[in-house]
Amino acid sequence: QVQLVESGGGSVQSGGSLRLSCSTSGYSYSSYCMGWFRQTPGKEREGVATIDDVGRTSYASSVRGRFTISQNNAENMMYLQMDSLKPEDTAMYYCSASRRGIYGGLWCLNVKLYDTWGQGTQVTVSS
Repeated sequence: QVQLVESGGGSVQSGGSLRLSCSTSGYSYSSYCMGWFRQTPGKEREGVATIDDVGRTSYASSVRGRFTISQNNAENMMYLQMDSLKPEDTAMYYCSASRRGIYGGLWCLNVKLYDTWGQGTQVTVSS
């Protein structure tokens, strides 16, 4: 069993930045996909940014150019740098990893590939 712990969320003004961190307990070495997802009340959880086993990154169109996903496998860590934040980025952010996304790439953004989540970290952006 993997253990996922998200941190780094908070409250920030529009245009500000946050850096989220995810401790993955070593699962990154065996996963085809890893990434960040977010959810707001009344909406389905959606893929935000992912990275596959060969380093290809994928982003939701709404965050491309503003968010950057990265990882440090030696330390079992994954990060999400969030710049130019907008009120519509307000959500609970979760990280996860999956062995099911065999094709990698954009396929990793499919939230249905993931079934293990941490507690999440809240991001609130005010205008």
